[in-house]
Amino acid sequence: MRINKFLALATGMSRRAADRAIAEGKVTINGRPAVLGQEVSAQDAVRYGDVVLDSTLVAHVTPTTILLHKPTGYIVSRNGQGSRTIYDLLPPEYHQLKPVGRLDKDSSGLLLLTNDGQLAHELTHPSRQKAKIYEVTLGRPLQPLHHQIISDHGLQLEDGPSRLQLERLHDGDDTAWRVTMHEGRNRQIRRTFAAVGYTVIRLHRTDFGSYHLGTLQPGATTRVEEARSL
Repeated sequence: MRINKFLALATGMSRRAADRAIAEGKVTINGRPAVLGQEVSAQDAVRYGDVVLDSTLVAHVTPTTILLHKPTGYIVSRNGQGSRTIYDLLPPEYHQLKPVGRLDKDSSGLLLLTNDGQLAHELTHPSRQKAKIYEVTLGRPLQPLHHQIISDHGLQLEDGPSRLQLERLHDGDDTAWRVTMHEGRNRQIRRTFAAVGYTVIRLHRTDFGSYHLGTLQPGATTRVEEARSL
């Protein structure tokens, strides 16, 4: 297996990032700096910085991606510091997978996890502009002026501008909205509505790029090969 592919599988980074790490001399094979394009086998000793990577992955690792229906109350992290994490929901064979993006503790819905660094890069890099769709419930009806500000003009948050595409989930109900966005900044939807005086009381992701939550039940997982038919 080429060293950049192995590094991506072993660490979750993109192949581009792996190439950069190799070029910067951060990767060694059998004590010598790795070279771009070099092949690695299960018998080689591979290090990334001070971390020893499991080269036996070469022999048996298959790129794996799953969908998880994350319930509220779970942290997208390995260390919950006393709170439940998504890894409490996953079967042991999926514990090596890394989340693609985040959902905060109070949010629910579609979360992808993968050991394919290239896929993670494709889904999260800003230049790819992957759409993410959420169902959002507000604490009070959204006023027409604020609807226009958010969807047409956008708002300036502390980390940059934010503009969301809004569509009513139900005719005549101005508290429930389908929100489409192409960014992924921390708590961006909640902060955008808060900037004009609204509290998000429910935030549920249904779509991420070409992946859909479909009928997957809370706490359940499915591999993406199966998920495409949901």
